[in-house]
Amino acid sequence: MSALIAGFHHVCIKTREWDRSLAFYRDLLGCTEKIAWRAAPQRAIMLDTGDGNYMEIFEDLAYVPAPNGAVIHFAFRTTRLDEVAARVREAGAKITVEPKDVTIATTNGAGAVPIRIFFCEGPSGEVIEFFQNAVT
Repeated sequence: MSALIAGFHHVCIKTREWDRSLAFYRDLLGCTEKIAWRAAPQRAIMLDTGDGNYMEIFEDLAYVPAPNGAVIHFAFRTTRLDEVAARVREAGAKITVEPKDVTIATTNGAGAVPIRIFFCEGPSGEVIEFFQNAVT
């Protein structure tokens, strides 16, 4: 039987800070606009994060983020983790876990998986992981 899903498509967040969110995802991280719809104060946009994966953002001026939100975090794949960390830091975003090397000890026989990661807080309080490795 073939899989019912075909991979990650998008992560959706709400924001009260439309311009700040676009500046972070589009201008700082280099995501490109795929589609946008609706007008202020209920704008929406889908940004291409690369390889057909998307970040969807909905403007909601009444939105109050939960302390940890429904999404624990989302992860962007990168081959230039330290460069991204430097840019995020320069932009004033809060880095919550500094760049570090980690080895995932798998339990499915795949062996040890070395990764490099860091976490930051996005403009609407979302937790973002940046993930670099050659295995996954």
